[in-house]
Amino acid sequence: MAYTHRFGTRAVHAGTAHDPYTGAVISPISLSTTFAQNSPAVPIGKYEYSRSNNPNRDEFEQAVASLEGGKYGLAFSSGSATTATILQSLSPGSHIISGADVYGGTHRYFTKVAQSHSLEISFTPDLLNDIPSLVRSSTRLIWVESPSNPTLSVTDIRAVARLAKQYSLFLVVDNTFLSPYLQTPLALGADVVVHSVTKYINGHSDVIMGVAVLNDDDLYQKLAFLQNAIGAVPSAFDSWLAHRGLKTLHLRSRASSENAQKVAEALASAIKTGKVLQVNYPGLDAHPNRQVVKGQHREGFGGGMISFRVAGGRKGAELFCQSTKIFTLAESLGGVESLCEVPALMTHSGIHASEREKSGVHEDLVRLSVGIEDGDDLIADVLQALDRATGQVNGVKE
Repeated sequence: MAYTHRFGTRAVHAGTAHDPYTGAVISPISLSTTFAQNSPAVPIGKYEYSRSNNPNRDEFEQAVASLEGGKYGLAFSSGSATTATILQSLSPGSHIISGADVYGGTHRYFTKVAQSHSLEISFTPDLLNDIPSLVRSSTRLIWVESPSNPTLSVTDIRAVARLAKQYSLFLVVDNTFLSPYLQTPLALGADVVVHSVTKYINGHSDVIMGVAVLNDDDLYQKLAFLQNAIGAVPSAFDSWLAHRGLKTLHLRSRASSENAQKVAEALASAIKTGKVLQVNYPGLDAHPNRQVVKGQHREGFGGGMISFRVAGGRKGAELFCQSTKIFTLAESLGGVESLCEVPALMTHSGIHASEREKSGVHEDLVRLSVGIEDGDDLIADVLQALDRATGQVNGVKE
């Protein structure tokens, strides 16, 4: 789909029109739940009831669709609600192939909810090699998270898309970790791209939302029907806030990526001191799929997320997160502020330990969401936290 304006211009203007009555350059928040009609079933405008359609939600959906290079956007009350609605569109008995290393909430829905509704899930750490052997007559969908949460593994989306087409399967890509500024999966062959809007798209840690973007007319009609019928939709105010956040996405994504690159390089340098065991970051030349990153991410950026294994096991990971001064120990990611967490104890604790570790989610793994603060301050914070954590583990008094 061709656009006449570049990303930054679309981020500011897509889905936004001057108010025809006041001339306001920022859309008003439409809090009304219902809209007047001229006669039965003949509304004055295009709106009848806000669960079905709302001006602020419509504007946000249009804006995200533009940035992802898609025809349609559908907003939901959370990223998890987006996942649930897509899976609800499948017939009972359908089979899904998913990468093994996915967000804990996605894994939880696949294993605890979807399976109870007669959907079958196969997880694999190697989609490209395993898809042919995993495909069944009942397989309908491939689910990709790239980069993955939390080990930052990168999947060649173009290659998976070719396989999906070969087997007549839908390909869904969770693009939460990068945002449409750094990666556009529809252009790589995906059928649907999903986001937890809570993260980079909103970017200010004050909204819970999700969104799906796609091009297929029939699939859009099916998902739009479910969006309305299930009713897991965002409020007008949340839609307005998320749209406001979207306008600075390109600036925030670039800043967090540049900061993350510096922090990842500092962590990688700490490997030779023994304080860090491993660093997972797509921007490092040592990343196993760095060549895919260069062709798949804007300018080869690695994004704002890092994970690394700290010396001292679980205790070392806990002490690191308790020792930072700028990075806040908290779940979530993608906000302007920097966060840190221990996935095995927090976001991914619902996955059995043996299964977590097969995907590289060990108890000594720390996940960082690098914000837009001064990069040198973030590096200093990480290094002092490493010193404190590894020093205490080794019995050195602070």
